[in-house]
Amino acid sequence: MYHHHRKCGHGHPGMGFGPFGKQFGRAFAGNQYRVPVNVLKTENSYEIFVIAPDRAKEDFKISLKGNELTIAYQAKEDIKENQQWIRNEFTKASFERTFVIDETIESEGIKAEYKNGVLQVTLPFVPGSAKPAQEIAVA
Repeated sequence: MYHHHRKCGHGHPGMGFGPFGKQFGRAFAGNQYRVPVNVLKTENSYEIFVIAPDRAKEDFKISLKGNELTIAYQAKEDIKENQQWIRNEFTKASFERTFVIDETIESEGIKAEYKNGVLQVTLPFVPGSAKPAQEIAVA
């Protein structure tokens, strides 16, 4: 699905790295917080799961420009940030993740749903674009 930070040596149709060696997803506005993301390939689509609890669905921004799909969240100022936390492992920091898609994705059919703290973005395949595996005979 993605190029395993360019270490695996093979590509995956549908999604991958951005241009100019950009990592699979990037931080937002200099913030180093990288929201956890899972990507699942199903028979009909890629499913991106962004683990981001306790957000308002209206604060997510999902956009497609050319072949780049960007999922972003802009954190609002929270008065609780000024409190003296004893432990603060949970954050609602801003983030931005960018995914490169290709012509196998039906861009008009992309949809998103936020439920139980997980943003799920569905990227459906163009019908007939998935090529079946080809068996190569060993001579």
